[in-house]
Amino acid sequence: MMGEPDQMHRTDRDVADTFTELQKALLATETLEQFLHELATLAARLVTDGVSCGMTMRGTGRPVTVACSDPLAAEIDEVQYLLDDGPCLHAMRSGDQVSIDDTADRECWPRFEAAAQARGIRSCLALPLAADGKPVGALNLYAREVGAFGTAQVRHAENLAENASGGLSLMLRLASYSELTEQLRSSLTSRAVIYQALGVLMAQERCTQAKAFEILRTASQHSNIKLRDIAAAIIASVSGETPQPHLFEEDEN
Repeated sequence: MMGEPDQMHRTDRDVADTFTELQKALLATETLEQFLHELATLAARLVTDGVSCGMTMRGTGRPVTVACSDPLAAEIDEVQYLLDDGPCLHAMRSGDQVSIDDTADRECWPRFEAAAQARGIRSCLALPLAADGKPVGALNLYAREVGAFGTAQVRHAENLAENASGGLSLMLRLASYSELTEQLRSSLTSRAVIYQALGVLMAQERCTQAKAFEILRTASQHSNIKLRDIAAAIIASVSGETPQPHLFEEDEN
């Protein structure tokens, strides 16, 4: 049986490992978009097994998912944007942490929880991301298991969000407002291109969206080519034309 000192030492190691991974991500990325993507992937891997992670940021119009560990996280985020309500939006707007142990309970956000359960999500954890002390986004974690976010998982996620907020503050200070707006726009464009490529792969391979995303991510990792560039090449191979960015930009009117 593990004693309390051993548990404390393990927690200390987890904190140190998280800080090290975040430091690597910060030093290895050149843009806010890249940093948030690394953060989403890191959160999904480190908090607990089988978790999907989305990164919500305030956009020029409505909130947007600027990075995600898999398509499911972006889909659950999008449900909240359409409803204009849910844990990630509450965390971003209020600066408070939100936890849902079981979406079947319908306690806080009945419509969102019903939609999340219908997509296989049973528990959620949303933590605010701050820059210079002000909430600017949210780290959104979704799990298929009931009560997936216990004390240890929440503590780990809190540490991740706290350190990520520090890195986010630094990157925002280095970027002008126009640069930030352009990076958010670029993220939206990238996500649209990636989703179109996923549709092509699903049709060609007769597979699920999750499997198509894994194929795309594996190809990106092995070739050391950005995910959106791989996606654009797939679309071009089918249509004969390179995707045009303006086709994917949101209507700001």
